[in-house]
Amino acid sequence: MSPPVPEQSKPSLLDLFIAFQTCALHAFGGVLPFARRELVEKRQWLSETEFTETLGLCQFLPGPNISNLSIAVGKRFGGLKGAAAAFIGLYGISIVIVLCLALIYRHYGRVPAMQGALNGIAAAAAGLILAMAVKMALPQLAARRWLPPLFMAATFAAIGLLRLPLLWALPALALASITLARERKP
Repeated sequence: MSPPVPEQSKPSLLDLFIAFQTCALHAFGGVLPFARRELVEKRQWLSETEFTETLGLCQFLPGPNISNLSIAVGKRFGGLKGAAAAFIGLYGISIVIVLCLALIYRHYGRVPAMQGALNGIAAAAAGLILAMAVKMALPQLAARRWLPPLFMAATFAAIGLLRLPLLWALPALALASITLARERKP
């Protein structure tokens, strides 16, 4: 459990809303790297370790990681109102944008240039996720903690390359990582 946040550094409900809306507007469809930068580097509401641990928890919860992260961070700083402010900040404008894009796609979706643009956007989103993974792994490697990056790579290989089912690969790798971590504790 994280220590309580001093009142003077505690973000307001509006701060939570704006931070997650900023992430959503900057990174439509690939929000996690921008959320990490916003929460850890820019606003310094979370340390690198707190972000990684919170994201790890959010990955095990049902639903999109970024949704869970917005709720967890909002709840930590503002209780239920904070969770709602962060979640609405993340999704409010996004819903409007998606509806507008759906209308555009309905009329122009079969145009080859539109298909090319969508392929380019998908590649950019994949690059952003890869860059975030590298940023999260580097502090672990610098501290000579090899297990977290090793399990990140193993998870990617199992699911992304070998196409093993997520439902089986993730719990198996999680169990293996927990077992190894426990054995290594002094």
